Amino acid sequence: MLGVCYYPEHWNEDRWETDARRMRELGISFVRIGEFAWSRLQPSRGNFDFAWLDRAMDVLTKAGLKIVLGTPTATPPKWLIDEYPEILPYDEQGRPRGFGSRRHYTFSSETWWRESARIVEAVAKRYGDHPGLVGWQTDNEYGCHDTTLSFGPEDLKAFRRWLRLRYQSTEQLNEAWGSVFWSMEVASFDDVALPNLTVTESNPATRLDFWRFHSEQVAAYDAMQCEIIRRHSPDRWITHNFMGFVLDFDHFQVADNLDLASWDSYPIGFVEKFPFSEAERNRWAETSHPDIAPFHHDLYRAVGRGRFWVMEQQPGPVNWAPWNPIPKPGMVRLWTWEALAHGAEVVSYFRWRQAPFAQEQMHAGLNLPGLDELSPGGREAGQVASELATFGTLPETQTAKVAVVFDYQSYWTTVIQPQGKDFRYEELTFRWYESLRRLGVDIDFVRPGAPLDGYALVILPCVTEISADLERELRQFDGVVLIGPRTGSRTRNFTIPDNLPPGPLSDLTGHRVLQVATLRPGLAQPVKGQVSGAAIRWREDIEATGDVLARFGDGMPALTRKEKIHYLACWPDESLLAATMSLVLDAADIPTFELPEHVRMRRRGELVFAFNYGAEDWTVPTGISIVLGERTLRPYEVAVWRA
Repeated sequence: MLGVCYYPEHWNEDRWETDARRMRELGISFVRIGEFAWSRLQPSRGNFDFAWLDRAMDVLTKAGLKIVLGTPTATPPKWLIDEYPEILPYDEQGRPRGFGSRRHYTFSSETWWRESARIVEAVAKRYGDHPGLVGWQTDNEYGCHDTTLSFGPEDLKAFRRWLRLRYQSTEQLNEAWGSVFWSMEVASFDDVALPNLTVTESNPATRLDFWRFHSEQVAAYDAMQCEIIRRHSPDRWITHNFMGFVLDFDHFQVADNLDLASWDSYPIGFVEKFPFSEAERNRWAETSHPDIAPFHHDLYRAVGRGRFWVMEQQPGPVNWAPWNPIPKPGMVRLWTWEALAHGAEVVSYFRWRQAPFAQEQMHAGLNLPGLDELSPGGREAGQVASELATFGTLPETQTAKVAVVFDYQSYWTTVIQPQGKDFRYEELTFRWYESLRRLGVDIDFVRPGAPLDGYALVILPCVTEISADLERELRQFDGVVLIGPRTGSRTRNFTIPDNLPPGPLSDLTGHRVLQVATLRPGLAQPVKGQVSGAAIRWREDIEATGDVLARFGDGMPALTRKEKIHYLACWPDESLLAATMSLVLDAADIPTFELPEHVRMRRRGELVFAFNYGAEDWTVPTGISIVLGERTLRPYEVAVWRA
């Protein structure tokens, strides 16, 4: 159930056996290694040195640890960059991003693909059947540090090649992009320029295709690595460690290559990354917001088709956020149990020992810097290991009653053309998720077009393009549906649908959008009816043929229903969102349990987990059998009972 990230190349070899023994004594079963070790594995062209990794893997295996081996492609060595500088990525200003940290490559370089394949094959052939090896991690954190998109010469060549395959002729390209506007037509694919460094806004259809192109490249690059690994290590699983709130490529598409998904959970760091208000940031600074980690657990369970790990779990203060507080005592334990409650197969901490050197020396580990002494987070990890020993095997995670459709392309589309400065797809989706969780509801994410069988309520916070698969699933679905603003507002070619938004869904929803308003901070428009509250940030003027359940102050429909399809024509404030969620949950006959803002619940099989992120006690419901914790759920504590 528990793992740790370990870097044997960072420590003297005479410490490895002690480290491995102490890991097992702490309750660690899995260890991830190797993902940044290219310069040690291949110090120069044609010169491989596997002996140190041979010994490290043997030491770890002898101690009873199961090894996850990373391919080292996130850190191409200096000699390779010197040989092939075209490997480097370029920023949006057209400047190369240099050697000296990590992820310094562009997915567009054919040279990079060739060199990646060589190192992956060398490592996979060497260790593919090692007795301690149970799985592989491809690369490390695709997209981290804004490295999905690149704007260099290699990217331009690859983008033009991708467009030729997609459109076949410039006539079709110009038609799809609406290039007649502002005389943007091209006579040859070689005339296509990258969508950066323009005087004003570049063509949104071009930008969307550029994003699609890069997303497909990430997936294809990962598929190349997976094919090599499976050829030489056929009986081991493969994962990739995705990030939190990094939506620059389609994770579902990458995970089609994988056996399971994993992600790197840094709940406190993400408080600074997410667009919370300053009051919220202060409120959750030392615990994290109660829905940040769960949001990603549920998302990556979907990405991994029901299987996911936490490959890196925050064990204490991190080093990379604008502010990096120490987590409240108990939070490392709480985060670990919460991941398990959401279905994680393994929670792996980053890292075994805090590094006393280089960029991450302020990033905590399970041990203090350079020492064989547990950190506070390390002691909490040991507590979880002891508690898990009393549980045995946790029950299977069941399908939830509520599904939220999560669409990466809608993020790209709304970044490209936000219309309102504060319209953020990830924030809208998170707030809808948060509102459901405040009502004690378990949630599954699904990719657009995935089967919806077995759900009672399906929610689309915002899906800008309605694919044929998604339209078919919604038409076949016999449960309750709630659809949010901007859904169906664009076609495949980034145009407004001929029949106006929501395009293909207009007969299902019984409405069409005539015009939209974006509301600057401080402006709100009241909504009254069966639900009440206010519209903020975004509202739509719609014509509705179905039932109008609530109206804006000017009398225009705000919430409509046609049979079981509901449409909310705005970005709702907290009150309106909570009321709307209660209404559709009631319509779907899904029980709710209203929770305080600092408490959350999650079910796994017959077990119910409760987590307290706040400084106030909460009383667990009566009439239950508690198997972990106490009836009074104290601050930063966990309780588990049987349903």
